[in-house]
Amino acid sequence: MSLKQLSYGILLVAAVAAFACAKDEPDPNKPELTQREKDSILGSSQIPGAKAVNRAMKSADSANARQARLDSAEKAP
Repeated sequence: MSLKQLSYGILLVAAVAAFACAKDEPDPNKPELTQREKDSILGSSQIPGAKAVNRAMKSADSANARQARLDSAEKAP
């Protein structure tokens, strides 16, 4: 192994180490996704069982709407 090849090898290892140790700063302009948005993305994916996520979200929405109707019915005389 020549000195030139060795120096290229050391340079390559140093570059890989620098990229591996670099901080991955989140973009401050990009808003954080809510859990509902993450679930919606998952539900629309092609992952097996992802459709169940959509059904669970619809079921939760239905239960929340029913509870809101019951709450408003209790408040109104």
